[in-house]
This record gives sequence, structure tokens and C-alpha cells, in this order.
Amino acid sequence: MSGDVTVLPHHGVTAEELLARLAEAQQADLPVRGGKVTAYVYDTGRPEVHEAGAAAYAGMLEVNMLDPTAFPSMVALEKDVVRAVAAELGQPDAPGIFTSGGTESIMLAVKAARDAAKIERPQMVVPVTAHPAFHKAGHYLGVEVVAVPVDLGAYTVDPASVEAAITERTVLVVVSAPSYPQGVIDPVTEVAALAAARNIPCHVDACVGGWLLPWLREAGAEVPPFDLSVPGVTSISCDLHKFGYAPKGASVLLFKDAALRRSAYFASAAWPGYTIINATVQSSRSAGPLGGAWGTLHALGREGYLELGRTTLEATRRIAEGAAKIPGLRVLGDPQAALVAIAGSPEVDVFVLADEARKRGWFLQPQLSYAGIPANLHITVTGVTLERVDAMLAVIAESAEAARERGPAVVPEGLPELIASLNLDELDDPTFVELAASVGIDLTSRDQPEMAAVNAVLDALPAKTREAILVRFLSVIYG
Repeated sequence: MSGDVTVLPHHGVTAEELLARLAEAQQADLPVRGGKVTAYVYDTGRPEVHEAGAAAYAGMLEVNMLDPTAFPSMVALEKDVVRAVAAELGQPDAPGIFTSGGTESIMLAVKAARDAAKIERPQMVVPVTAHPAFHKAGHYLGVEVVAVPVDLGAYTVDPASVEAAITERTVLVVVSAPSYPQGVIDPVTEVAALAAARNIPCHVDACVGGWLLPWLREAGAEVPPFDLSVPGVTSISCDLHKFGYAPKGASVLLFKDAALRRSAYFASAAWPGYTIINATVQSSRSAGPLGGAWGTLHALGREGYLELGRTTLEATRRIAEGAAKIPGLRVLGDPQAALVAIAGSPEVDVFVLADEARKRGWFLQPQLSYAGIPANLHITVTGVTLERVDAMLAVIAESAEAARERGPAVVPEGLPELIASLNLDELDDPTFVELAASVGIDLTSRDQPEMAAVNAVLDALPAKTREAILVRFLSVIYG
């Protein structure tokens, strides 16, 4: 196979040839196992667990979750998975929904709050560190997002700022446990209490931490109250394809009561076809991810997750302590989950550091500056990380020294202002490609480029301009 596959073959090809083509297409992909990719993928370090999840996924692959009366197996598995999550998140009998991922869980939580409130021009109050899925949900569902700042030392939201942002149009208040960028837990108890005092639902985004924090607590970590046991918390999202280690995409959205869950549902009888009643945004969907989540949960069991919690806790502490000792680097906040954010300095550019680490076979996720929070590198610690902590810290230290020698990424003078002044909607994709090439960025290459200069330019731009550029970038790579 050479280049992209663009034409359907006249005759079908064998499974062996298909797998060979697939392997060739994946040659430039980041590895999903081994712990050198510190974002996007979650690895237990136990191949037999991932194989069990994959087998259960395949076993439910062709089951359609559109109609629960047609496939009782999906109802049984979903109830089992929801009960398992509810038992660890403060209310064993909590009603829930199995979704395709955190974004869909968040979308449904916002829909439920909006529909239950029945308020014109609804708003939701979220920290600036809340996941962009809330902005997506607000965009799709017509709910205005009111973002409030976080403390620039602890990186948690201030309850007083949340309270000040609440209006008569607020239908939902959001906190994170933890927030993805710095791995810290918002003051859930305080925020949920002030929301309850106004009779406003409070959603806890525990997509990252929901299936991790309970095990970290059992392993000895100090984890503040964050789940449905907290008075005022009305819903919570928990991704099982993160620290549940299930195949993508698997998430659970729990509600305090069934009435709020019913507000997340959608039904339509306004047509002459089959009955439409959906628990999720999707209608037809494979039960494969449900099977994969169910299989993974049972393959690991409580003891398996507790042991992964212990190793993850130790690895996180060692990485945070080790990174803080590297000259020119500092850890942002006090990580309370398996997420660590490392900021640089005038001498050590984190974007250059990330490129240097990539040359050495490690992917560290760059995060741009925003709302007073400096640019940094994000590390998600998984079950496989502990045995590679020393190697990771050695690569970070070596890459930091190389970044110091190279110096910061250079942003051409006047370029951010020029880009910000452009009307990107008036540029077609070929012209956008030429514009990128004029500043040394080849969007047509399949090779992995050095990203320090690109990230430095993006970092110098306002958020709205960043968004416009990223939309154009996506259009180009799929063009």
C-alpha cells in the first residue's frame, strides 16, 4: 500500500492483507502500550486484562443499543457496570447511563439540568479549568457558559467566585475532581452547598478521576469528598476508558435521582417509523464498548484496581518530586490524582522540551497558557508508569538541558498580530496551507514535525484565534 487508500477495491481483500495494510497505516502512530505516551492512552501493564476487554468488546460488537427490548444482554451489562460505578461513587443505588465517553456524559448532564430547569437563556457556571466539553455542550444545547477564575497557586476554583457568578438564569454549577490540566480537585463540598442553597444542580466532572480517586484513597492518599455522597451533588461523570482501563469509548453518568436522569433522555413519536427513545446522544450504537468495559472491570476486580491505585500513587509522587528537582522546571499545584503539570522557565521552554523528549521516544503533552496559567507539559500517570519512572525523569532532565542549550522557540516579530488580524473564514484550505508554509509549517507532510514553533505561535494568540486556526488545521488534514 502506498499513500492513502482512497478507492474501494473492485474485489474484496483477505483479512490477512487488510491487517497488513492496517499495520502499515499505523506505522507513524504513537504506541498505545508501554508508558512512553503520557496522554490519550491508558495502560495497566497487564496484557491479559486488555485482551479480556478486547474479547468482551468483540463479543458485543454487533449488538445494537438502539432498542433495549431487542437485546436484553445490553441491559444486563449496562446495569451491572452502572451499579459497579455507583457503589464506588457514594450512592450504590444511583441511576445512571452508559455513554461513549466523557464528552457525551457531560453533554447529557447539561441537557438534564437545562430541561429540568425550563429557564429561558440558561447559563452554567464552570471554572476556567473545566473541560472544553462543557463549552461544546453549551454550544450545542444553547446554554451560555460563565467561566470563573481559579486560584493561581492551587489552581482550584474559588467558591466565592462561583457564588458571585450565579444568576437567576443559572441551571448548573460545575466542579472538577480532578481538573485535567493540573490534576487538582475543586472544593466540591463548598461549591455543592452553595449551589444547593440556590436549588441549582451541581455536576462533578470526575471523568478522569471517578474511577481512580476511590482506589487512591484506599491506597492511602488524602482524597477530599467529591462524589454523590456530598450534599448538593446531583450528577457525576466517570470515564471507564481512562483509569478503568476499558477500551474506548466507555463512560458512566450517574444522577442523584431518576427524575433528573429522565431529563437526559430523548423521545420522539412524531413520525410513522419505529419508536424513538434514546438514553444517549446517539441512536444506533454498538454495545462493543459496553462489553469491553464490563469485561475489563471483571477481569481486574477490586484487588486489581487497588493494586493499580497503589502503583499509580507512588509513580505520581515520584514524578512530581523528581520533576521539581530538575533545574528550570516546576510542578503546578499539588497533584491530587495521577496527573502532573510541569511548567518551564525563561531558560527552559517546555515546547522545546516536548520536541526533545519526542526525539527520545517519549510523548509529553503540551498545554498552552490560559487565564494566567503558564504553558506547561501534562503527564498522565497510568498503571504501567511506575516501572518507567526513572527512565521518564532521565528523559525529562536530558530534554530540559537540550532545551536550555537550544533556547526558546522563536515567534517571528509581528506574526501573532498578523494572524489575529486575518479573517480566516475568507481563506480557502490551499491558501491556509501556503500561509502555514510561509512560516515554516508544512501541513501536507505525514512526518512528525517539530511543534515548538507552532505551539509558541498558538500560545501568543488569543483563545478565539487559536480555535479558528485549529479548525482550519483539521479541515486541511482531512482534505
